[in-house]
Amino acid sequence: MKIGIPAEIKSDEYRVAMRPVGVQLLVSDGHEVIVQTGAGLGSGYEDNDYTDAGAVIVESADAVYGNAELVVKVKEPLDEEIEKLRAGQILFCYFHFASSRSLTEGCLKKRISAVAYETLADDHGRLPLLTPMSEVAGKMAIQQAAKFLEKPMNGRGILLGGVTGVATADVLVLGAGTVGTNAARVAAGLRANVVIMDINLDRLRYLDEIMPDNVTTVYCDPHAVERYALKADVVVGAILVPGSRADQLINRQLLKGMKSGSVLVDVCIDQGGCSETSRPTTHHDPVYVEEGVVHYCVANMPGAVSRTSTQALCNATLPYTREIANLGLDAFIARSEGRKSALNMRDGKILHPGVEKTFPDL
Repeated sequence: MKIGIPAEIKSDEYRVAMRPVGVQLLVSDGHEVIVQTGAGLGSGYEDNDYTDAGAVIVESADAVYGNAELVVKVKEPLDEEIEKLRAGQILFCYFHFASSRSLTEGCLKKRISAVAYETLADDHGRLPLLTPMSEVAGKMAIQQAAKFLEKPMNGRGILLGGVTGVATADVLVLGAGTVGTNAARVAAGLRANVVIMDINLDRLRYLDEIMPDNVTTVYCDPHAVERYALKADVVVGAILVPGSRADQLINRQLLKGMKSGSVLVDVCIDQGGCSETSRPTTHHDPVYVEEGVVHYCVANMPGAVSRTSTQALCNATLPYTREIANLGLDAFIARSEGRKSALNMRDGKILHPGVEKTFPDL
């Protein structure tokens, strides 16, 4: 199979979808790997690292998309990339279709086979290709919150962990999955006062056992969200409904009552966001203030720590990329229900129920 690795063009996206070792293994499997020149530079990999591994380096994205049967990316294709796609081509990347009607419509019209990292499940129902980036984003959420709490950043002028004789910040984490757990752990490590919410009582019981004493688990209902959001200095949105839009737990009215200069880090912005007022931002222009609350809504947070993120992501994706290449798409999705759930669309039809629920008219 011909496998293409284009350079990422999303704003401030420095990751690459495959490391040189991945190229080497795919070539040893008998495949041809085409890499766009400069694709790995943002993560510290030179073109010659890829050629030494057996890749063919090409000058343009057109040469990648025009020749590859399987295109492996990090982020969803932008409009100019969608134009390059061909019917029947397999695209393996993060899509997050539920956050963008135009992306969904564009890929449907191109009749590609969209295999999404974020909905591929293992035999235990876990999401192995979402997990590593969720770990990164959860930890980064607290780093960013701590920064934007500073007064020059329009924050409240609070040190997240406080000092002797001064209270620590109050942090509310909405969602107790991988993002939320990592955010709570880092915030707790900085000695903040942390509340983590979820609707899964078994998960909350587990976190109650393993988290330090400055983390409190609370069942997530509208009254609890309101109570703790109003007293929070930081709110981290870490909600996940695989394939679907995130639940909007914070409306504008609630936001108006939150502390002026508090920080909302909406990690689930790539699935629509947890707040009525959330909209995507970039690393170059990461925040805006609405109703007095600083909103950090960068849709590709892990892209800022590209070396770490690329290594973590490729460790997870490479085995599945090899399966698709070695078996073909039909045999790949036939191996398990979890692999089948990764196929979001094919031949112009939506196949994932979460995406279908979001866009019932498509």
